[in-house]
Amino acid sequence: LINQRNAPEFLASQAFVKYIRAIFSLFFPSDCRICGTELETVSRVPVCNSCLRSPQPFQAEHFCRQCRTPFVNHYPLDDSGRCALCRQGLAAYDAVYCYGSYEGSLRELIHLYKYSSLRPLAGTLAGVLDAALPPGADFDLVSPVPLHWTRRWQRGFNQAALLARQVAKRRKWRFAEAARRVRPTGVQAGLRGTERRQNVRGAFQARRAAPLAGKRVLLVDDVFTTGSTVSSCAAALKAAGAAEVTVLTLA
Repeated sequence: LINQRNAPEFLASQAFVKYIRAIFSLFFPSDCRICGTELETVSRVPVCNSCLRSPQPFQAEHFCRQCRTPFVNHYPLDDSGRCALCRQGLAAYDAVYCYGSYEGSLRELIHLYKYSSLRPLAGTLAGVLDAALPPGADFDLVSPVPLHWTRRWQRGFNQAALLARQVAKRRKWRFAEAARRVRPTGVQAGLRGTERRQNVRGAFQARRAAPLAGKRVLLVDDVFTTGSTVSSCAAALKAAGAAEVTVLTLA
């Protein structure tokens, strides 16, 4: 009960609580960054549970017979069921697994993680990647698509490396940054397929410290668009002796 004697103490405690909440809200937003609803629990990730669980797997009816890249219709595939990159011998990877489409809440989560530096999202998104792997999948090594040191310095971290490390930890596979980007490349967005391939041609090399001879490598990135970047990286890993390179992306 509040009386005259303890009223000042009560008011002081209330003011202190408001002050702490104000300071706390500067670092931990009170609203979901995707849907805007008020968050009910304290978390390092300012996204509600509903939005975290909302990304849906990609319901593709068509896949490239050779690399397993998913398509929403059959038009990119020839009569034998191969995509354009496989027909031209430009896909250096052996298979592709993606969780969902680059839209809706999955796109928002990727943007928050990648461009707002919400690194704690890596654990949640690694669960999405894990769900995209087929039953019985097994690899000798999990490796991220590398960033050039200048891009990594600008962004502060390599989003693919955090994801790859989390996937390796979940599956108890070995993690290693098996490739490095030897030259900076322009932004891929807005470029056509041929321009994308030219942009990343020769941009990757395998690291000498990562023995790859005969290894089955899982190459992790955030988004698969035309496959030019992961194909160039996969080619470098195979040139160093990797037996198989499988690509795993969020979208």
